[in-house]
Amino acid sequence: MALVEISHAGAVMTITLNRPDRLNALDGAMAAELTAALVRATDPEVRAVVITGAGRGFCAGQDLGRLEDHTPLDALLREHYHPIVVRLRELEKPVIASVNGPAAGAGLSLALACDVRIAGASASFVPAYGKIGLAPGAGATWILRRLLGPARAFTWLATGSKLSAADARLWGIVAAVVPDKKLASKTAEVAAEYAALPTRAVWELKRLLDAAETDTFASHLDDVARAQGELGRTRDYIEGRTAFAEGRPPEFDGKPPSN
Repeated sequence: MALVEISHAGAVMTITLNRPDRLNALDGAMAAELTAALVRATDPEVRAVVITGAGRGFCAGQDLGRLEDHTPLDALLREHYHPIVVRLRELEKPVIASVNGPAAGAGLSLALACDVRIAGASASFVPAYGKIGLAPGAGATWILRRLLGPARAFTWLATGSKLSAADARLWGIVAAVVPDKKLASKTAEVAAEYAALPTRAVWELKRLLDAAETDTFASHLDDVARAQGELGRTRDYIEGRTAFAEGRPPEFDGKPPSN
């Protein structure tokens, strides 16, 4: 049985974590399969990616039952988890987390590394790290400081309290909360909308937002100018201008800039 399943609907690729009996808890084998799936997601025909979990959980984090007492946790992060979240942030297309149940520990970090999060009403978000004497890993501190601000991020991560889907929506962690039975259809609708956008422009937006916090204002403006120069050579830019002039919806193809 594959620990990570892949399916396609048009330009949308869905990656499903598939250890439902363990609430899709991660181990080394699943992390390797997830990394391989994200490599496949770089296919230019894929214009949006969805990550979700099989059964009643999104991802319960690291499977602690698979860890030995002597397991070096720094190596675990560097070899398994960091490559996954870095690939998510560097994937040149939008990634949507469809959170269908608990997202805990590394599972929370996985959801946070996606660009958009949609949750079923029964979903929950649990930092969990402090409960086992660890600091948050796999990018949770970096992302939550940006999403929540340092004070709220510290309080939540330190206490490890369970956050409901409704509260996650109020905090700005998730974009939408829908009834559980409508999560799949809502996710498909949102993913199709993102897949129809000008993919290169969405990638530049994603990259610019990640870079903005450490850029100076002047260097950021230079980066924006560079991005616009490249985007101005894409067919999507020509199509966008033409469609605007003709008063019709644009039909983007997401292709990279021409030389």
